[in-house]
Amino acid sequence: MNYHIKASSISNEDAVIHIKQSNIAFGTTSVTAETLPNPAELFLGSFAACMLKNVERFAEMMKFSYSGATLVVNATRLENPPRMENIVYVLTINSEDKKLNSDLLKRNIEKFGTIFNTIKLACAISGTVSVKANV
Repeated sequence: MNYHIKASSISNEDAVIHIKQSNIAFGTTSVTAETLPNPAELFLGSFAACMLKNVERFAEMMKFSYSGATLVVNATRLENPPRMENIVYVLTINSEDKKLNSDLLKRNIEKFGTIFNTIKLACAISGTVSVKANV
């Protein structure tokens, strides 16, 4: 599989990533530092997208139903050289399906996630997967 994206920016303004029919704005100036995602947050967003895509994928393969999922990701950045050192995630699946095996789901996400496996070569990743009954 191959992927293609395009990104563009204008001097002293913010930038945009163009992917398929989506445009994702991100901050490159101090003016939008508090309102637009920065590159590190986009990186973590890609990690989260990979995990949530795999929840959907494995729900079908493992034959469980769920009403939603929430993922919280925290990362520690080192200064010299600048890089992510540690990523910690908490994935909560909203489901009342007794067939949902959270341990197997976690193993599958960690084994088959493209972004997950790419990142784990560069930094430590740890996390939990839990199931919460629908309210």
